[in-house]
Amino acid sequence: MFSGKTEELIRRLNRALIARQKVEIFKPSIDKRYHDFDVVSHNENAIRSTPVNFADDIILLAGDCDVVGIDEVQFFDQRIVEVADILANAGKRVILAGLDMDFAGKPFEPMPQLLAIAEYVTKVHAICMKCGNLASYSYRLTAAQDKVLLGEKDSYEARCRKCFHEPR
Repeated sequence: MFSGKTEELIRRLNRALIARQKVEIFKPSIDKRYHDFDVVSHNENAIRSTPVNFADDIILLAGDCDVVGIDEVQFFDQRIVEVADILANAGKRVILAGLDMDFAGKPFEPMPQLLAIAEYVTKVHAICMKCGNLASYSYRLTAAQDKVLLGEKDSYEARCRKCFHEPR
C-alpha cells in the first residue's frame, strides 16, 4: 500500500488516452474508498472507471477497446487470471494494478498467477513508515483477521521486511 500502484496505472492509461487509443478501465465494485465509480489514487488523481462485481463482466464490457486497465486486481475472484489472458490473447493491452501480498505477508491470490503470465511486471515500493527504507509489506494496524479489509492510513501502513516482522 502507498507505493503508487494506482498512480502508475492512471499515468499509463492517460498516456494511452493521449495516443487516442480506446481505453476501458475497471475496478471491483466493493472498492468505494474514494469514489463509487472512479479509480482514485491516494494522491487524489482520478480516472473514470466501471465498477464490476465479477471478473467475467470485464470481458463483456471491454468491447472493442485497445487497452484495458484494472485496479485493485487482488479483490477479484480467481477468474481474473483467465479474463486477463483472454483479453491479452484478443490483442488488447492489459494493465493491472494490485497488491502481491496480503496483510500477513503471504501471496495475495490471484496475483501470483497474474505475475506468471504477464509479459512485463513493474513492482513499485512504498517507504517504510517506521524506518524510511523501501517497503513492500502492508502492515495492518487493526486486530481484524479478515483477508480483505478495505482501509487507508487508519488501517494500514507500509513497512520494510525488518519492521514488518518485528514483534508488535
